Amino acid sequence: MTPLPSTAPADPALLPPHAPLPLYYGNEDEHQAFLRRIFDDTAPDYDRIERVLAFGSGPWYRRSALQRAGLRTGAEVLDVGIGTGLVAREALRLVGPAGRLVGVDPSAGMMKEIDLPGVELVQGKAEALPRPAASSDFVSMGYALRHISDVGAAFGEFHRVLRPGGRLLVLEISKPRGRIGTALLKAYMRAVVPLIARFIGQRSDTAELWRYYWDTIEACIPPEQVMQALRDAGFGDVRRHVELGVFSEYTAVKTA
Repeated sequence: MTPLPSTAPADPALLPPHAPLPLYYGNEDEHQAFLRRIFDDTAPDYDRIERVLAFGSGPWYRRSALQRAGLRTGAEVLDVGIGTGLVAREALRLVGPAGRLVGVDPSAGMMKEIDLPGVELVQGKAEALPRPAASSDFVSMGYALRHISDVGAAFGEFHRVLRPGGRLLVLEISKPRGRIGTALLKAYMRAVVPLIARFIGQRSDTAELWRYYWDTIEACIPPEQVMQALRDAGFGDVRRHVELGVFSEYTAVKTA
């Protein structure tokens, strides 16, 4: 009988956001190649589909979450996993002309879709940020935690690049606690959303991306483990705010 793929990380010191997903990749090298392909190829469709799925409420929600996390006028922001700039756009509105924003993302295709004058874009990974220590007042990550390789390393980097007193916001979609809620969200994300993507998307891989989204949500480490990883990285005042039972806002402060 053929053995099932191992769900344990190759390095026990790593904290992946979820077990490997054999439907999409078999090992970490294949994981990285899959992510590069899927995000580069689907980038032109991403904003269009996100607007439909969020019923136009995405900008308001992201801006509200940034305000709740303490983003203020004049701050220097590092947006990790900037993607097409959805979180960055709202952050720029809050920091104003006196503020500054740098975006980091491994996907060159996603960053090509960004049209935000004055924003510095840098290709890189959350686990090894190409930024100096203590260079940011605020670090944000919008719905990208499930796509990295090592949560502990990423949180350590977030802590490193923040100045003392700097704030962190990680936005993520969490699996509902109840079975009914989970079943409904799964049906929406794995059946309805890919169907919508086929009709309004222009790229053949777009439906696959949204199926992959649900599978990472379903397999993701629980919120309690995310919060403990933030504490282990040295953050204080670690909190989780939840909207509609699924939209998690993890916030923390670099206390020293």
